[in-house]
Amino acid sequence: MRKLLLRILLTGILVGLFQLITIFSESDAAAPSETIRVAIVKNASAVTVSGDGVIATRENGSAVAVNAPVTVRSGRDGVILDGTSYRRLTFAGASAIQINGKPYRGVAELSMSDKGIVVVNELLLEEYLVGLINCEISSAWPIEAVKAQAVIARTYALHRRDARKSSLYHLESSVMDQVYEGCEIEDSRAHRAVSETAGEVLVYNGSIIQAFYHSNCGGKTEAAENVWGARLPYMMGVDCLYCLTNPTTAWEQKVSLQEMEDKLRAAGHRVAGVSDIRPGVRNSRGRLKNIVISSSRGETVLGGDQFRKVIGYGVIKSTNFTVTVKNGEAQFAGFGNGHGVGLCQWGSKQRALDGFLYTEILSYYYPGTELKKLLEDR
Repeated sequence: MRKLLLRILLTGILVGLFQLITIFSESDAAAPSETIRVAIVKNASAVTVSGDGVIATRENGSAVAVNAPVTVRSGRDGVILDGTSYRRLTFAGASAIQINGKPYRGVAELSMSDKGIVVVNELLLEEYLVGLINCEISSAWPIEAVKAQAVIARTYALHRRDARKSSLYHLESSVMDQVYEGCEIEDSRAHRAVSETAGEVLVYNGSIIQAFYHSNCGGKTEAAENVWGARLPYMMGVDCLYCLTNPTTAWEQKVSLQEMEDKLRAAGHRVAGVSDIRPGVRNSRGRLKNIVISSSRGETVLGGDQFRKVIGYGVIKSTNFTVTVKNGEAQFAGFGNGHGVGLCQWGSKQRALDGFLYTEILSYYYPGTELKKLLEDR
C-alpha cells in the first residue's frame, strides 16, 4: 500500500514537472504559447500507449498508476484501463508520448465517442507546425516555400480553433483539415521555417483568414465560393502558371462503370446499370460545377466536389477534367490536385525557386491580406 501511494505521489510530481518543461521549453522560448487540440485517432476499439516515463491522470486530475506500454479499450461508459473505467485519461511522456507506435509531443487525451475511442493530442501550436511540415510538403523544398507553408498552416489552425472553441478538438489530423502524424518526421529545416515565422498569421480587415491551400491548382486557383458557396474576397482565384512545371500536374485515371455504380450506391445514390457519365457546367475558373451520370433509373446530377468525394479524392484529383466512356470504362483526363482554393503548394515551390520571398508568395495567393505577428497575450 505504501509503495502504491508513493508511486501515485511521484506520478503527480512528474505531471507538474512535465507541464513546467512544456511551458518553458527552449524551443518555444520566443514563440507564442498558443496551444492546439488535434484528433489523431477516432472511433478506435483499442489504443496502445507507450513511451519513456509515461504518466497518466484521470478526469479529476488525480494520478493513475501505469506501467507502459498499456492498452486502453473502449467501454460502455468510458475508456477502460486494467479493468477500470474512466471518463477520460490523459497521458504524457518524458519527451513524447507514443500512440499506436507514433510519437507525439504534448499530451494525449483519451475519451469515448459514440463510435469508439477518440485520442486528442494537445500541444503547443509551434510544435504542431514543426511536425506538420513534412506531412504537407517536403522541408527540403526552398526555405521560402517552407516558411509560406508554416504561416498558412498556423493561420488555418488558429481560424479552426476559434471556430471550434466548444468542441472536443480543433482539428483533425487528416486531409479533412491538415495532415499531421506527430513528431517523428520533424527536422531542422521544418523547425527553422516555423521559428523564423514564429507567431505570424495572415489577416484580412484585422481578422485571421480561412487559409485554405491545396497541392496543385493546374494553372488557375479556384474561387472559394465555387467550392463552399462562401465568397471570400482574398480567395477569388488567381492565375498560376508556376505549378505547371510539375510533371504530375496532368493526370489520367480509368474507372469501370460498375465500380462507379458500386461507389455511388454505397454513398446513397439511387442508380442502377450506369451506362454513361459526362461533364456538366463549368464555373468561371474552368472547373466542373456538376457531373451527369446516366443509368436505367434516369440521370443523376452530382456536384463536382461531391463526385470527387464519392469516387475518391485520390482517384479524381480535381474537378478540372474531361471524361469519355469506352468499353465499360470512364476515362478521365485532368489537371491539378485538390480543391484548388488558396495557396498552390507546387506553385509556391516554383515561386520560391524563382527567388520570391515567402511574404511575396503569400500576398500573391491571398491578395489583400496582411501578415501579422500574434501577441503573447492574445
